[in-house]
Amino acid sequence: MIEKDIIISTTDRIPNKTIIEVLGVVKGNTIRARWFGRDIAAGLKMIVGGEIKGYTKMIADAREEAVQRMVEEAKKQKADAVVNVRFTTSTVMQGAAEILVYGTAVKLK
Repeated sequence: MIEKDIIISTTDRIPNKTIIEVLGVVKGNTIRARWFGRDIAAGLKMIVGGEIKGYTKMIADAREEAVQRMVEEAKKQKADAVVNVRFTTSTVMQGAAEILVYGTAVKLK
């Protein structure tokens, strides 16, 4: 079975498409904790400067996982698209952060 792709947009509409039904809010999240080994490398980077690539990759992976979870929720609702997509982060506890992505699942014509 071929699964159709869901359009994801940070805008409130999709060009050349008409929203015919609003299905509701969909979301995806993940919580990631720091790893001690990364903290050592990060501490060194704080001294000499530069990108902390381990953390950059960790956050990018977390965002991707959160988006995938949102898309899965939208597919369960048989959505064609998710509009007004937003990302947010929050500290859950020291050394751990939540990445949350949310938007509005819609049917398109």
